[in-house]
Amino acid sequence: MGVARSYCVALLGLNGYIVEVEADIGQTLPNFLILGLPDAALNEARERIRSAAQNSGIPLSRRKITANLIPASLPKRGSGFDLAICMAVLGAAGDIRSTENTVFIAELGLDGRLRPVRGILPAVMAAVHAGHCDIVVAQANAAEAMLVPGARVRGYKTLARLAFDFGADPQDLALDYDPGEEQDPDGGGALPAAVPDLCDVSGQGDARRALEVAAAGAHHVLLCGPPGAGKTMLAERLPGLLPDLGDKESMEVTAIHSLSAVHIEKISLLRRPPFENPHHSATAAAIIGGGSGLPRPGAASRAHRGVLFLDEAPEYERRVLDALRQPLESGELVIHRSAGTAAYPARFQLVLAANPCPCGKASGKGVDCTCTAVMRRRYFGRMSGPLLDRVDIQLQVERVSLADFGQAGGEEDSRTVARRVAAARNRQRERLGNYGLETNSQVPGRLLRGVLKLPPATTRILDSSLERGVLTARGYDRVLRLAWTLADLGHREQPGLDDIGQALGLRQAVAAA
Repeated sequence: MGVARSYCVALLGLNGYIVEVEADIGQTLPNFLILGLPDAALNEARERIRSAAQNSGIPLSRRKITANLIPASLPKRGSGFDLAICMAVLGAAGDIRSTENTVFIAELGLDGRLRPVRGILPAVMAAVHAGHCDIVVAQANAAEAMLVPGARVRGYKTLARLAFDFGADPQDLALDYDPGEEQDPDGGGALPAAVPDLCDVSGQGDARRALEVAAAGAHHVLLCGPPGAGKTMLAERLPGLLPDLGDKESMEVTAIHSLSAVHIEKISLLRRPPFENPHHSATAAAIIGGGSGLPRPGAASRAHRGVLFLDEAPEYERRVLDALRQPLESGELVIHRSAGTAAYPARFQLVLAANPCPCGKASGKGVDCTCTAVMRRRYFGRMSGPLLDRVDIQLQVERVSLADFGQAGGEEDSRTVARRVAAARNRQRERLGNYGLETNSQVPGRLLRGVLKLPPATTRILDSSLERGVLTARGYDRVLRLAWTLADLGHREQPGLDDIGQALGLRQAVAAA
């Protein structure tokens, strides 16, 4: 007997850290200690491990067992450490051979079965990055773990079969099924949901064009209009216009959803941009992320590389809306809690939908509106000026006319528009790739006023708007980004005066309505 070691992974946000598990069996009275800042779920692992080992035919030693999780200063939480601790203890007792080169990530059931845990994808990514490529997980997590390039993954259903493969005496083990079942991971996941098609939207030519521009340049959008005008329909069809995610982006998005999945055994590689549509009663923790202990990702992070749609935006708490200002600029959410700090990527396209007033009838002539001017200002004022200043496209969506409504199905479909969007994205990558940028929405002001600076004759209308205080400096840059996207959709080398005018119109449409 002696000290035995195994490895596991502790997750802080999407960042994983290798944890070395040391186990030692002493000569004193029976006891089981877990050291190294374990949380309540991890402290409960002692009873799960004892029962799982007993029911697998390899009971733990009756002497004092000490498991030490290194580094001791790193917070550890959750049941994903169960298997690593168990294997280290069995190694210290001499029941199995050395486990020092293997990472174990699984929860143990009392009957000895290995149960899946959340966050397998980022955990395996961290292990491979740290040079630990031999990974053992629960069978239900195997397909997800195999998504990581370079990982040598083995999935098991029971502790008994795992112990057998690590040299335990088969006469003692509870091997009561075909061992060949172990290495056949279930790669099935949920079928992808049907993506709503843009051809379902009747009329709304201006809104459809604005949606295409937003998709091409990854711009944020505000849709303002009366109930039933089609704001929600338009927002739901934006993901269908976006290109598929690349390998790197797909791994990022899948890792976030692995941390927050409800059905943790059904995670598959996500190739389509996600769409998040939280209810207006959602709290700041639900949208931004948070919770007790170490913070978990919210809707803003789950919408990374996709669309975050806030319907009835003025009905959200103002502090919730204002909390989005920081990720809109940085593309990242850093959440501080007493138990630790977690950083999650959050580079999403924000789509806001709002009625013009509480009764929703203030559009057009507004003759049927029963709201006072003060009520209208107070209602729309729930979305702060600094937040709206970060929204590139602000469009007034009017009611659909009877003529347009009768022509349903005659509009362009999402596939046709998506091809133009993809071509515009390719032009942006060619122009911005040397600067580490992908879309026009990411271009900083130093480039817009540097290598991408337009002639004064082209920007004179913008210069005038800035001088008169109609535009802020941030708004000036965002109009320029929109103009570049319009030029990319039109296959022009750089924006012209018409592009600047259209971009300014897209940004000021709500104010002018």
